[in-house]
This record gives sequence, C-alpha cells and structure tokens, in this order.
Amino acid sequence: MADNLPTEFDVVVVGTGLPESIIAAACARSGQRVLHVDSRNYYGGNWASFSFSGLLSWIKENQQKADLSDECEDWRKLILEDEEAIPLSSKDKTIQHVEDFCFGDRDCFFEQHLTNQDSAEGVEEAGALPKLRVLGALAAQGESPGPEKESPAEMGIALGSQESPAEMGIALGSQESPAEMGIALGSQESPAAEVSPGSEKENAAVGSPGEEPQGCSEAARAAAGDGAGAAPGPGAAPSTADGDSAPQPAKTEAAPSENAAQEPKKITYSQIVREGRRFNIDLVSKLLYSRGLLIDLLIKSNVSRYAEFKNATRVLAFREGKVEQVPCSRADVFNSRQLTMVEKRMLMKFLTFCLDYEQHPEEYQEHESSTFAEFLQTRKLTPSLQHFILHSIAMVAETESSTLEGLQATKKFLQCLGRYGNTPFLFPLYGQGEIPQCFCRLCAVFGGIYCLRHAVRCLVLDRASGRCKAIVDQFGQRISANYFIVEDSYLSESTCTNVCYRQISRAVLITDQSVLNTDSEQQVSILTVPPLEPGRAAVRVIELCSSTMTCMKDTYLVHLTCPSTKTAREDLEPVVQKLFNLNTEKETENEELQKPRVLWAVYFNMRDSSGVERSSYAGLPSNVYVCSGPDSALGNDCAVKQAETIFREMFPAEEFCPPPPNPEDIIYDEDEIEPEESGLNNSPETKPETSAEESSSEGGAAVTKEE
Repeated sequence: MADNLPTEFDVVVVGTGLPESIIAAACARSGQRVLHVDSRNYYGGNWASFSFSGLLSWIKENQQKADLSDECEDWRKLILEDEEAIPLSSKDKTIQHVEDFCFGDRDCFFEQHLTNQDSAEGVEEAGALPKLRVLGALAAQGESPGPEKESPAEMGIALGSQESPAEMGIALGSQESPAEMGIALGSQESPAAEVSPGSEKENAAVGSPGEEPQGCSEAARAAAGDGAGAAPGPGAAPSTADGDSAPQPAKTEAAPSENAAQEPKKITYSQIVREGRRFNIDLVSKLLYSRGLLIDLLIKSNVSRYAEFKNATRVLAFREGKVEQVPCSRADVFNSRQLTMVEKRMLMKFLTFCLDYEQHPEEYQEHESSTFAEFLQTRKLTPSLQHFILHSIAMVAETESSTLEGLQATKKFLQCLGRYGNTPFLFPLYGQGEIPQCFCRLCAVFGGIYCLRHAVRCLVLDRASGRCKAIVDQFGQRISANYFIVEDSYLSESTCTNVCYRQISRAVLITDQSVLNTDSEQQVSILTVPPLEPGRAAVRVIELCSSTMTCMKDTYLVHLTCPSTKTAREDLEPVVQKLFNLNTEKETENEELQKPRVLWAVYFNMRDSSGVERSSYAGLPSNVYVCSGPDSALGNDCAVKQAETIFREMFPAEEFCPPPPNPEDIIYDEDEIEPEESGLNNSPETKPETSAEESSSEGGAAVTKEE
C-alpha cells in the first residue's frame, strides 16, 4: 500500500509509457532508487494493448466527459510557505473523438445497447477498466476461455529462450536465414526441436511487467501478479480454462490449407466478445525495424529475454484501386511476376545506388532542393517502380519529403532487410504494449518500486533553489527525489499553455479476411495508401493475423494511422471504404463481396507530443523532465532517443542500459551474505536451470554488492 512507500528516492517516474519505462529501467540498472507510478490501472499509457473487453472499457472511459468540479484539493494544505506547487492533471485529455461501430448481423446491434446490469463478469480480465461498455447476455453464457493462449508453431519464440525450434526462428547473429514464423533474439544456444516453455504466455490483456513490484497498491498487485494478468514462469505449462492442453501446432498448421478454398467463416459480435481474451489491441500501431534503435537496446540490455517477436511477412502497395505485393529482397525482385525484366534491372540498379548514395553525391546534389518524388522522376523509373519506392520502401510523404530524406529512408529499409527475414520489420507477439512492460520488469528486477492506480497531485518546488524536491500523491504522502520524469499527459493546462500539439488519427478494425489473400493465412502485412485527395496524408495500414496473438482465429486485426487533418473518422473512413466492405445488407455488389468484411471498428484521435521543445512548458524546474507520448512514425526511434537523452542529462557518467552481469561471474562474500538469507542460490547442483527472471535478480545482487 502507499502508506508503506519509502519517502525518499533518487528518481520518481510518473507514467508507464515506453520512454518512461526505458528511463526507469536504465536508472534502476545503474543503481538508482526508482519509484514508478501511474494513475491508470494498467501499464503502458497510450502505448498499451488491451483485450477486447478492456478496449471497450477504455472506449467508454474516453467517451465520458470529464467533470473535475468536485476534485479535492486538500493537498494544497501540505505546501509550506517557502514552497510552490505545480499541479498535475487528474484527467487524461490525449484521446478525442472516439467512435466505435459494429457491423454485420442485427444481433450485434441488439447486444450493443444492452445495459451493464446484463454484463458478463466472466469476460472481464485483469487489465480491463472497471466497467465494460458492450457485453450482453450471450457473452455471459459463453464465458471467455480464461487465460488460454494458442501457441502454434508459426507463432514465434521467446526472445531470450534457451531453446528455439529450428523450423521457426533463429538466434540473433546467426548466419542462418530465418523462417518467416518467429524470431529469437539473444538466444544463447543453437535451435532445438521444441519450443522453450518460457515462450508460452497467459497474459491476455495489459498486465504485469512479469514481477510483482515492491510496495504496490492493491490495484497494482491485481494487474501485476494475479490470474490472467501475470506472465507465468519459464516452467509454466499453457492450459485452457477447462484444464486442457493448448492446441497442437500440427492442427493449427493444417487449418489454412483446409480452408483456403472455402469462404470466410461468419464471425458474429457475440463470438468476438466470448473470445475477447484472444485479442491484444494496440492503442498505437508500430513495427520494429530489425536494425532500429529499439531492437539494439533490447539486445544490449538483455530485455529481449522477456519478449517474443514475429517477422512481418510482406510489404504491400495500393495502386490503381488494387492491393499488390511489393518485391523487397533481391530474390523477391527476380521472382516477381508484376515487373518486366527491364523494370527488375532498373529497380535493382536504383536500390544498389541507395545503399551507398553518400559515395555518389554527384547523383543527387542538384536535386537536394527537390522532393523525393521529383527526384525519382529523373531516374528513368517507370510509374509503378516510382510508386513502390516512394510509398512502400521509403514510405515518405510525396509532397513534403526531400530527396535526402527519401534516400535515407530507402537506405534504412534496405539495411534492415535479411536480418530476421525478407522484410525489415518485426512485430512483438501479444502487441506493442508488451515492450514497455519488458522494461518495467527489468526495473523491478533491479529494485524499482511500482504502483498502479496511484495518482500524483502535484510537484513541490523549492522557491529558494528553483528545483523540484518532492511529489504529493493521492494519499497526501510527500515523496522526495533528486529527479522527476513526467509523461506529457499528466501536465496541467496551465503548464502546457504555450505548447502546440499535433494529432494522430487512428482506426482499429476487426475483419474476416486479409486485404490480399494468399495460400498462407498467417501474414503480417504493412501497406501504405497514398493520399486519396490533395491536402490529405498517406495512411499506413498494418494487418495482423492470429499467429501474432492479437486476434482470434479466422479474424484479422487492422490498424490504420495517419497525421490528423480532421477527426479520425473523417481522415480514415475513405481509406476503409476503399479496402473493406462496410455494407451490412445482404445485397451487395460483387466487387464489395470480394473485399474483407469489417466486423467491428473504432476511430479515435491521439495527441502527438513528440518534438515539443522543453522551453514550451511553462515553469518547469531544471530537474523535471517531460516524456512525450507516441508519435506517428512507424518505428520507435523517437522514444529511445528521448529516453537516452534524458538519462544522460541526469547521469552523464553512467552507461545507458548496460547488459546485466553473467550469473556465473558473480562472487559472493560468504562472511557478509548467506544464500538462505539473501534468497539466492547459485549452486549448480541444486539449480541446474536458471530462469531469466532469477538470472536478472542475481545480477541485481551483484550490482548491490559491488557498490
């Protein structure tokens, strides 16, 4: 409980988004005393992933108007005469214009308007907000299958697992070419024939970083260590609600071939509710570049042991009203039937130039003031090649990106090819919300204290020094620290008066088919739709299959993202209508019948606080640092750069997220520490196999001992 919290820390972090979680992990790893709090009852903030029922609760909360008139301000009595308070916001205002829709059978509309007194308690899980928005009697009868998670062979492998199936993935740095199914980063052993037990997860919603944080409130403990919200240990066996073992991989692999020629199964809203635990729906849609800053950090810090990834299997393009696959690698280019032999040579020649364009400045110097689209027109490329390069490889704005920006983006794309598959991208199994939790787990392993549903009322400023010296929490407790990290959404309107925010338009769809059907149903696809009219931005579409553990079988989860010009629905619905069938009537044209059918959709606008200068925030002390929320970019480089910059400003002499020490290298002083007292046992006779969490815990003991 909060009453038991220590009153002094080195660093207090408010918010559990990705940048804050990275900073907390880096600080704890360098030996700092860290308190990490969040007023929400789930990890990740706007980086979180939700089960379907959890998302419905989130939607309802953000559709309700804030009423702060009755807010208690008793904390002001705790401020002394020589102090000044900087109030923090008690309401998250980063989400706007939330609209959700159910398509398909009429029964779903009936269910959508049932009252909460008919709600199904069996469908709510850890990580969901207090009440559900749309749960009907049918959902109550068909209870969710508990914490079961399918684990087919194509699903993926734990990044830090000691064993990984040879047919599914490779260890980082291996010279073998990976299969398209799963990726193991940082594995220390050669691939074996079976999946590591640690690769199974029961975490269906936004839950714990894996370790029960010290000093948590009840809400934090519920979200962090109980039931379905907690990730099992490496020895945990996956099970269904009925106690049966998880489905066998062979059965799952056989399904696509059996159903390839059949029409898609009819999925009803009640089925989606019943299978809600199988959904892990991201608030922010991103992929990880295989040679990006986040992958490098995960490997360097050994946080990769806590996560699993799947390779994005294809890059798509939308041209002349049709979706087609873009050849990326050399093999793809020469095997492509879309391109003529001349086009293949043109494309390979241009991509080869982009890999070392810095060595040939004469090729692009006179076009530096031009856009990348104009530069492509001078390279004697056909219109189809220009389209592929601009929208599917470089993925830059047609009218805004310069020649150098386009060349840099193309080079980055090409450099990431082949590291883990035929595309440059990886996706974390169970959703993007897993990544902040991984860093929270590392912080907890090295002594960080976590409290969810723990609001901070204000920052306490010492007038004499001009520095922030404490926070006051919801219980009136004053907690002192040297440095304070605050997520942008917690700052009050008075602090952000001079800040000019951008907005991101987001849509999440549940569909019954892929946007481009192939022999394999298990595809992770990225598609960029060019602006449909002048003044609009290109829309990025990421389609996830069930093997990513983000949706139920026979459905796809589709994320649409673009910078906002209007509301999210106005920005994105024209693209949705181009790609999908929204018609709920039985009589539809043949062209519409060929499109995937949307079963459910939500639109919302999210604040983009990236790129805001520190000077824009009014009255912030020098030892208070602000972390931004998600940006509209595809990768996570902005969050990693921001976290490292803030950490180095606080602790310039410390290494940023160094790898934990090898447990075998730890030397204990027998006179000062006994295995029974410390709770650690390094004897190889008594513990031949050491889990990832235990290894990290031992590493934390080593750091403490050295100090």
